[in-house]
Amino acid sequence: MRVGIAAALASIMLAACGTAGNNVDRPELSDGKVTITFSWWGADARTQLTLQAIKLFEKDHPNITVEPQYADWSGYWDRLATTTAAGEMPDVSQFDELYLASYAQRGALQDLSKTSNILNTSALAPQILDAGRVGNTLYAVPVGAATNGIIINTTLFKKYGVKVPDVDNWTWDEFIKAATDVTKASKGEVHGLSPFGADSFTLTVWARQHGSSLFDDDGKVVVDPAVLAAYWQRELDFIKSGASPSVAQLSEIQGVPLDQNHLATGKTAMGFIPAGQFTAYQSAAPDYDFAIADWPTDPDTKPNAQYLKPSMYWAMSATTEHPAEAALLINFLTNDTRVGALFGTDRGVPANPKFQEAIKPKLDESGQEALAFTTAVTKKVGAAPPITPKGASEVATVLDRYNQQVLYGKATPQAAAQAFIKELQASITAAG
Repeated sequence: MRVGIAAALASIMLAACGTAGNNVDRPELSDGKVTITFSWWGADARTQLTLQAIKLFEKDHPNITVEPQYADWSGYWDRLATTTAAGEMPDVSQFDELYLASYAQRGALQDLSKTSNILNTSALAPQILDAGRVGNTLYAVPVGAATNGIIINTTLFKKYGVKVPDVDNWTWDEFIKAATDVTKASKGEVHGLSPFGADSFTLTVWARQHGSSLFDDDGKVVVDPAVLAAYWQRELDFIKSGASPSVAQLSEIQGVPLDQNHLATGKTAMGFIPAGQFTAYQSAAPDYDFAIADWPTDPDTKPNAQYLKPSMYWAMSATTEHPAEAALLINFLTNDTRVGALFGTDRGVPANPKFQEAIKPKLDESGQEALAFTTAVTKKVGAAPPITPKGASEVATVLDRYNQQVLYGKATPQAAAQAFIKELQASITAAG
């Protein structure tokens, strides 16, 4: 609820303030003392790493002082909406895909191509960098990127004597059979998988597997209602077959932290996750061994359904008084391998290949596996889909609400799909 409120607050305040960008074009660095603000969200471990990076930057550029600002996820977006409305948006901000178009299209973010004399983005692959564009304009630089994947608790498979399928070429039928086999072998103590149903990342991959997409380049909701209905029907089939926990069991872990969900506690043996979370699961459940694999397919599955979704971005305020120094900080965060070595995979598998090389010797076994998986899947990803348009930042909240209606039998998958599309499109249209 707090995230939904924050998104609504951001839209209202940004519309009210009518933020307009400075006409920055190839800004020049100052020789005098300059102070810029830098904001991010995350736990204390991320904050400490980021503060260390700031010290490195300030040592390299002694005339620049970086003022840190940080909060948890919900508090971060509340504060960003407020400061943006007041014309005091931080010079450099950590950004998320959900809100990128909303802020960019209201003129709150700087066109980063205008700072190309300072900010070098050439190290990033086009299919990654393009995910930071709204229309044809680059408003944000991706920090990390990863596909969606299937996490597999190999310890549980071994414990119950179930063979892990050949994940290099597995089908949906093989995936479901493996899941139900785990449930049967454990006599229901463990279920084979945690289902999807309320996550826009998995919905997007599902839609792409079926020749559809959630949004188009014009910001319209274009997912085929039949594809969305099939997504929810597949979830119901998972539950009915016993492959997944019951609706009641799923409701018990609604909204819990990662380390308390069924995958981390060993109540389910497989699940759909952003690949960048793989190391977090291994850290949260050190008594289990995990593997990660690409999604299963069928003969009619469309190729290149997977895509590289940015874990987060660096963006610059359109109202910054120091665009050159802000660009210099983003360039440092994007290209200095000391930053890559320092951050590791805290912000996801790094988008910069040089960062990946820098962290590789320091990664533990799970980190090495996550990096190897991302590297392998990157070779067969498709182009990034259109980003979440302005007015659709609450897509996760809306998707979850209709998913709950489907789970509790208050709406059929078909009716929920039609209602979801209608509501989300109305929100986009209202946002203008």
